[in-house]
This record gives sequence, structure tokens and C-alpha cells, in this order.
Amino acid sequence: MIRVKVPLDLHAVAVGGSGAFALATPVRIRDLLRFAVREAIGAHAPPDKFSRSLHRTLSGLAAGDFTITINGRVFTDAETIVVCERTADVRFFLSQRRRAAFNRM
Repeated sequence: MIRVKVPLDLHAVAVGGSGAFALATPVRIRDLLRFAVREAIGAHAPPDKFSRSLHRTLSGLAAGDFTITINGRVFTDAETIVVCERTADVRFFLSQRRRAAFNRM
């Protein structure tokens, strides 16, 4: 599991005038994956490594190699919008069970 911080929607506070709207931020799965990849590889990772990792993650999701859950809800499309509060728990699940290396003997 990768726990990512979700940025507050300051536009909702400015327009609506209520802090309650800022606590529930709509965000695309693509953006949550960007935050998760950054968290997984570290803030000081080279930009090209981040770019390659994000591209592979988005490609794998689009190809159906895996699904993800965000706060317990399953998603397969990076363009889906989900509403999150402060943090989101991102989990990756392979679509097919793979044989372990030690079983190949």
C-alpha cells in the first residue's frame, strides 16, 4: 500500500466560501498514480526515472496488467475521477496470478 497526500481544492474554498468543500477533493486516478509513483521512488529520484516509472505504470493499467484500489474501491481507468480526503491509500493488484520463481524448478 502506498499512502499519498491529496492536495486541497483551494478553488472550491474560494468559490464556495466553505472549508467543507476543500476536505473532499476530486482528483483523477492518473494524478493519484503520479503521487504514488513519486512516493514509491522518492522525492530525490531523477526526473527521467520518475517519467519512465509513471509511463510504465499508466501503460500497465491501460493494458489491464493490474488494477488499483483507492481507499478500497477498484479502478481500471486512469481518467476516472475519485473524491478523496487528505490522504488516499493506493494498492496495486495483478490481474493474473503469477507463478513464484521457486516453483519453476
